[in-house]
Amino acid sequence: MGHRDARLAYWPVPTPFAEWNDRFRDAARTFWLPDLARAVNNEAGHGIRELATRMAGSVDSFGHLDRGPIASINFVTAHDGFTMADLVAYNHKHNEANKEGNRDGSDNNRSWNHGVEGPTDQANILRARRRSIRNLLATIATSIGVPMFTAGDEFGRSQGGNNNAYCQNNEIAWVDWDLQDWQTELLEDTQALLKLRSELPAHHQQVPHL
Repeated sequence: MGHRDARLAYWPVPTPFAEWNDRFRDAARTFWLPDLARAVNNEAGHGIRELATRMAGSVDSFGHLDRGPIASINFVTAHDGFTMADLVAYNHKHNEANKEGNRDGSDNNRSWNHGVEGPTDQANILRARRRSIRNLLATIATSIGVPMFTAGDEFGRSQGGNNNAYCQNNEIAWVDWDLQDWQTELLEDTQALLKLRSELPAHHQQVPHL
């Protein structure tokens, strides 16, 4: 589902099928990135209510009939769009390499670059970006529903701001497994989050019986 929303529950989806929860994606991104940027500038954000609803299983979308919270696939990134590392490093898409005049790809990214667009060596910005990645990973891992992580987000893979890299068979889209120290630490933190999730009873819900 794209950023324009396929809008969950426009059509009946039978048990045990699950759906990508775009409302979860949008709420998590908005709370941890644009709203945080607003807070830095002493501006009001959207508050915690929407994110709390999504983290608690999105009962407004999946609490009807025989579905339940495990029908919700909770995600922040997918195969298209920004990677998680790019969500925290770019305010705008950078798809020039796609040769479409940067017109392709979504403009509704709900991202925040933490003060500098793209790569930087400023330690304070790098720390803030990596903290935001951890916030997003933890939000997915601790929410009720089915967690979905995009390959490489667990160690901060970047596509250089390209949010539509389907046509790139090169370093932009490839996964580099030669990790830097900070990436190894991020991977270990992701593993710890998933271990925590496996130990929490609330995350062991069953498919409703037909």
